[in-house]
Amino acid sequence: MNNELRKGFLAPPAFKAEESGPAADAKYRRLRLQVFAGAFIGYAAFYIVRKNFTMAIPMLEQFGINKGELGTVLGMNAVAYALSKFLMGSISDRSDVRKFLPLGLILAAITMAFMVVPITGLDLINHPERTSFAIILMGILNFLVGWFNGMGWPPCGRVMTHWFSQKERGTMMSIWNCAHNVGGGLVGPMATYGAVWFGSWFYGTHQNLYFLAGTYLFPAATAILIALLTYCLLRDTPQSCGLPSVEKWRNDYPEGYSEKAEEVLPVRDIFMKYVLPNKYLWFIAISNAFIYMVRYGCLDWAPTLLSDKGVDLTSAGWAYFAYEYAAIPGTIICGLISDKIFQGRRAMPTIIFMLFVALFIGLYWYASSLETPSINLVILSLIGIGFFIYGPVMLIGVQALDLAPKNAAGTAAGLTGFFGYFFGTAILANSVIGYVAQSAGWNWTFILLLAACVLSILFMLLTVKKG
Repeated sequence: MNNELRKGFLAPPAFKAEESGPAADAKYRRLRLQVFAGAFIGYAAFYIVRKNFTMAIPMLEQFGINKGELGTVLGMNAVAYALSKFLMGSISDRSDVRKFLPLGLILAAITMAFMVVPITGLDLINHPERTSFAIILMGILNFLVGWFNGMGWPPCGRVMTHWFSQKERGTMMSIWNCAHNVGGGLVGPMATYGAVWFGSWFYGTHQNLYFLAGTYLFPAATAILIALLTYCLLRDTPQSCGLPSVEKWRNDYPEGYSEKAEEVLPVRDIFMKYVLPNKYLWFIAISNAFIYMVRYGCLDWAPTLLSDKGVDLTSAGWAYFAYEYAAIPGTIICGLISDKIFQGRRAMPTIIFMLFVALFIGLYWYASSLETPSINLVILSLIGIGFFIYGPVMLIGVQALDLAPKNAAGTAAGLTGFFGYFFGTAILANSVIGYVAQSAGWNWTFILLLAACVLSILFMLLTVKKG
């Protein structure tokens, strides 16, 4: 490895002399579990301080901020995340996972805590004329939250490609991918109960501000503690621990494998040789944009839609929770199907699951359009969407890793993530749906979501022959 790449705080550690024998095998098995736990817990914590603004939106309207403005602020998070995931992907391919991931988590948590400032620091209750400046400040902070969150997925992708071979990666990543459901699902309950437990500590008798403690401060403090635990668990590559590559250890070499895949590449080579010329990466990236439009179009606006329909915030928070946690079995089943039934091919399971997503969006539309919405039917439809949507989200990430060598994995996944978060989330799910809901009503948002399902399937069909 080039010595210049070993310099600096984030530089990957040097390879150690390779160990062998029963003791090395036992060490490999132990470290694989340990590193997997670190990646799982760490990535879950990123989602504790990621999309918290969605839970705050219904409470922020009391300060005279409309849905379109709130959707724009929400979209700043996705824009930053898209750019960061792509750019930080290339940096993470050349960095020490053990330092890179906890650093991003701590920075995201600190920025999330500062999200209280536009409300309390500007005293919007007594100075509504400051609303415009508050919106700008919220947008900047939410942008930074998204940027630092972009430091989460790429190092985890690096962990999965270096510690788990291709034939087991679909199953292991389906389990790991549930981390964001574990973390994201906690946002609703943490916002609700954090406000109850800690609201009076920070805001005394101002009960209309209690949501700030639950939505921002409580999750931020929790994430910082988890970052320290993650640092203790993670390791960079097997070779940095004196172990062979996972392909050599398992005798599981993918087609076209080369020892060069273990080397750290210059950024130009990563982009120009392995990422940008790959048309299949572009197809799955475009499909990912529409999948993310559905994912966050349903998730981010669920609390606001339900509040508009007269459902109380606690019930809306539990609907958010149900959406996220239903994804756990769905994601694992999807990963197993891709490995066991489709023999490592990812396109067909993605297409099948997106068809079911469309069916449950239709049910969600019906349930929310009733004169008196049934919270049970709404939760059932969100459970169905959550169960089926996260499998495709996960599999596109796996496809990206499969389509690129190990030393370009973070960048390849970053490209698909950029399309998912910039176009699918920031532009379509956040801004477009926010303004459409405001100007044309919620029915038109459901039409857009169903159209996105169809387009995601069409672009995924272009990759069926490849995988």
